[in-house]
Amino acid sequence: MQSVDVLVKGRGAVGSSLALRLASQGLTVGMAGSPQPPRAGDVRTYALNAASVGLLAELKIWASLPHDAVSPVYDMVINGDAADDDAGGRLSFSAWQQGLRELAVIVDAAELDAQLATALRFSPHVHTVPDNTPAALTALCEGRESAARSALGVEFKPKAYGQRALAARLTADRPHLGVARQWFRSGGEVLALLPFERPTPGSSYGLVWSCGDARSEQLQALPVDEFERELNAATGGAAGELGLASERSGWPLALARAEAVSGPSWVLLGDAAHLVHPLAGQGLNLGLGDVAALARVLAEREPWRPLGDERLLRRYARERLAPTLAMGELTDALQRLFAHDSAAARSLRNRGMDALNQLSPVKRWLTQRALGL
Repeated sequence: MQSVDVLVKGRGAVGSSLALRLASQGLTVGMAGSPQPPRAGDVRTYALNAASVGLLAELKIWASLPHDAVSPVYDMVINGDAADDDAGGRLSFSAWQQGLRELAVIVDAAELDAQLATALRFSPHVHTVPDNTPAALTALCEGRESAARSALGVEFKPKAYGQRALAARLTADRPHLGVARQWFRSGGEVLALLPFERPTPGSSYGLVWSCGDARSEQLQALPVDEFERELNAATGGAAGELGLASERSGWPLALARAEAVSGPSWVLLGDAAHLVHPLAGQGLNLGLGDVAALARVLAEREPWRPLGDERLLRRYARERLAPTLAMGELTDALQRLFAHDSAAARSLRNRGMDALNQLSPVKRWLTQRALGL
């Protein structure tokens, strides 16, 4: 059996991007297993930061995306939980105030996956190979349920939040104007509206609604008209009258980090290495950050050092430790903070949001961290 330089296990956005990035460095890359058919009715959207967009542009993927599969976010409004005696906190971010073109870009997940798959088919250095193909380095990008990670004996114990994220596509009766909106609600619920162009250009949203397991299952099972009433009550008309424009899908939420993300001749990337709460929209950005870091470490290695050298791969592990740990701790802290449902906790949160909204230097720092700058 012919060997490859790098064997990539996992054909999601992280694994596909890694294969293309390493192939561009002249390495021979094997993609384990057969390509998977597109997901039927995929309603997922990705929120990508500047660093992720830059990586996809280098891979010649960004320019190939259809115009209506990409929507810039110019402003973001975050709302605290209101009550009879409390109007609720408010925190806003503006690309214009930060001197940026956009805060983030919302991308159709299915379209991005399709463009990556097309690029892989035409890459001369990327080959579909058997799962047991010999390789100098094996990159595990199989997601949270990675079988290869388990086979290595790497400990990965997700901390379940007892929540599910519910995703769908929505239409509104007024333009979104590139404004993303988010509500932190009692009991740890987080509802996000991400401006999008499908199905109706200029007035559609991607919905990500994180809430307790029972509540999420109830929302997913509701008849359309009842779900829309719940949704519009939760958003209070801030984005206009919202209507459901797709099926609803959901997945469980957890926090996790692998006890080790590298070893002799293997590395973990993406959800196989770390899971974070989606409230900050940073899951794929962390995975693409893994891709950029590993590609750089391999490109800068000493000429005599093999790809699978354990000390070399520790450089990648050290570089990714701080950003992945920090994002995991931040999202976990925010989730726990808003899970407290007492009136005192709610008032304190709202006052904190209002105070932070006045601190422009702090908001600028937070924006730069989120953008990967």
